[in-house]
Amino acid sequence: MRDTVEGRRLFGTDGIRGIANLELTPELAMRVGSAAVEALACGNPHPFLVIGRDTRISGTMLESALAAGICSRGGRAECLGIIPTPAVAYLTRRKGADAGVVISASHNPARDNGIKFFHHSGYKLPDEIEWTIESLVRGEMGDGRPDGDRVGCVCHTGDAEALYLEHLLSVADPDLSGMKVVVDCANGAVYRLAPRLLSELGAEVVALGVDPDGLNINCACGSTRPEGLQRAVVEERAHFGLAFDGDADRLLAVDETGALVDGDVIMAACAIHMKAEGILKKNALVATVMSNLGFHRAMRREGIEVHVASVGDRFVLERMLELDLNLGGEQSGHIIFADHATTGDGLVTALQLMKVITESGESLSSLGGMVERVPQVLINVKVRDRSALEHSREVSRARRDWEERLSDQGRVLLRPSGTEPLVRVMVEAMDAGLAEEAAQTLAALIERELG
Repeated sequence: MRDTVEGRRLFGTDGIRGIANLELTPELAMRVGSAAVEALACGNPHPFLVIGRDTRISGTMLESALAAGICSRGGRAECLGIIPTPAVAYLTRRKGADAGVVISASHNPARDNGIKFFHHSGYKLPDEIEWTIESLVRGEMGDGRPDGDRVGCVCHTGDAEALYLEHLLSVADPDLSGMKVVVDCANGAVYRLAPRLLSELGAEVVALGVDPDGLNINCACGSTRPEGLQRAVVEERAHFGLAFDGDADRLLAVDETGALVDGDVIMAACAIHMKAEGILKKNALVATVMSNLGFHRAMRREGIEVHVASVGDRFVLERMLELDLNLGGEQSGHIIFADHATTGDGLVTALQLMKVITESGESLSSLGGMVERVPQVLINVKVRDRSALEHSREVSRARRDWEERLSDQGRVLLRPSGTEPLVRVMVEAMDAGLAEEAAQTLAALIERELG
């Protein structure tokens, strides 16, 4: 086990993350696989785990190590190949696995990778099981290591994509005949699946980000860099565009004018449509502290209650389950439709959005007009230690000063990223110039103090 793991929690808000082969090594992946089998082995000496990955060059290395660790403890591993994160959650249930594992760093660059688990229910592992896996990785495994013909085995499946596509088409099948759609697959996990799905629905498809080479995932493309998609939608005179991230658990869209449509707008359009259909539970949804004030105003106007959770799909889902709601998500496009998925699913979100477009007969720009956004500025600041934010008196003082200056005409949010060495600075204000000034001033201070 590498020194880089010592002194910090192994599992973050979205599994284990690190630079591949430096922090997230094959040795660590193998220990994680072994520990997972031991943690899941209650009453079952041969747990069955499915493994999916995205297109990163380090994916096969970590997949092999993880599978070896699983087999070394008598577990069985089925490798699903390149498949989106939410597909692993679905296939874990569909195949009756004890757990599902995803090897991906989502929207992070190619040098990073990660390991995250899904419970047999399709939801992310409970904290107590993560803690058990972590304690086993850091400590000593039990003595029950099998030998000879009692070790586990690995198989490679060829049906994962087809089974997941079948599931997607059962969720919704909007008729896209006569529509041109541009899709940016981020050179990631849906580079085959997303264009295939859109073609099945009758669309004329223009596909971007469908040439993965192991190094170009999320590179100047996808939901983190949608500028190319925006240009392509206008140039192709398309009806709309769809942008996924590397593991396709989130979606952003682009309307026919080339304007970006974020998760707030997608949630608002879907919530209003679901309410009209009578299927929005309790006429309420869950958003995070990052959602724009304009989104809250739009939902209030439509008689839809918004419950607020901390940033992170785990916290959104916890709140949804607590309140028995079936819609929730984040401005970043990580949206959970609980009637169809147990986690954020970019393809399910795309289907729901396209269903709204086709059934309402409205353009995406018209649907986007439902949310009158309050000017919002978001800046990501690289820092040495993201946890140091809460201990900086200078930053706290500056934040209070700006909050007093903005009063009830805006708000300030400073938060450390859960997956990267970043502090995210978000400022909203009715005065766009004031929002920009506040965000730039606070970002510069954080960079000086913590960068």
